[in-house]
Amino acid sequence: MTVRTGERPPPRPTDWNVPNALTVLRILLVPVYGFLLLQEDGSQPWWRFWAWIVFVGAAITDGIDGRLARSRGQITDFGKVSDPIADKALTGMAFIGLSLLGVIWWWVTLVILVRELGVTLLRFVVIRHGVMPAGRGGKLKTMLQTLALAALTFPLHVLPLAEVWRWAAYGMLAAALVVTVVTGVDYLFKADRLRRSSARTAARRAARRAARSG
Repeated sequence: MTVRTGERPPPRPTDWNVPNALTVLRILLVPVYGFLLLQEDGSQPWWRFWAWIVFVGAAITDGIDGRLARSRGQITDFGKVSDPIADKALTGMAFIGLSLLGVIWWWVTLVILVRELGVTLLRFVVIRHGVMPAGRGGKLKTMLQTLALAALTFPLHVLPLAEVWRWAAYGMLAAALVVTVVTGVDYLFKADRLRRSSARTAARRAARRAARSG
């Protein structure tokens, strides 16, 4: 949006808005989901079903808060940072919980959690140069992880053709693992480009050139 000379720029959206509230709600639902998932060692379909309800409800807020933020012009730096953190907290709890129940192999969980933690730390390291919003690859990764985790949270053994559903869930998990690793590498390159092209880096280079010429 172009601001004419003499006009005030549009006010920045406040962090106190509905999209950010939904993001915070998603974070608060993480321990609720974990509690329900691990009840009676995950052996009772009833507890697993309610864990699935909470997981799906929390995942739905992810799509809603993004659409609201864009349609209302309420995209904030808090939302850009906290939204992926909320996603990682929810999926991280699911990966750890399902690994504790023996549903997901621990090596898969460790690979994915190391990538997620690494990208989160990388965001904070380069935040001095700018905010790295989630890209299309990151959104695809989140969607695949969410679908796989939702399917594996649900008590599939109570469904007809349970084995077919089980293999479909593990197929989505495999796809999620591949996309998670690939996008993790991509974020490394994005962070390097952001650091090199930021105003902060340009100012440092200018200061160094001035010091050498002086």
